[in-house]
Amino acid sequence: MNLFVLRHGIAVDLGVKGCARDSERVLTGEGKRKVRKVAKAMKAMKLEFELILSSPFVRASETAEIVAKELGLDLAFTDALIPRTEVSKLAAVLAKHEDKAENVLIVGHEPHLSETIGYLLTGEDKSFVTLKKAGLCKLVLRSLKPAHGTLEWLLTPRQLSALR
Repeated sequence: MNLFVLRHGIAVDLGVKGCARDSERVLTGEGKRKVRKVAKAMKAMKLEFELILSSPFVRASETAEIVAKELGLDLAFTDALIPRTEVSKLAAVLAKHEDKAENVLIVGHEPHLSETIGYLLTGEDKSFVTLKKAGLCKLVLRSLKPAHGTLEWLLTPRQLSALR
């Protein structure tokens, strides 16, 4: 499986009107613009996905919706991408799609995504990489067992925008 990991775009701060809870934080105008650029870069890279999974938190779902629209794909939501969820829960969700999906995009939050990357690469759910907001990486997974993956690339939003 090729697992693509996308961090949500820039979001408003907690406490901004209408965002009393972390799960309610929306993307800023700048955040939406950057995610659109990243989505166009993903299209230019000819990335294809059989499955897009997103955290249900608003900033992640908005990010995933922008990408899904640009690529003409549907998406699904999973609580396994909510911050502070055990990484093994996400691995279990991915395992359900292992036979059907060769290319999967997940959209979520830090440090959960970096911990997921660490878990898949080393077997430890520790952060070994820095995933910028709207940053994207590609892992090649021989299996969904810990320490069975390879980091193929990790790109910042600025690098992605240069690819368009």
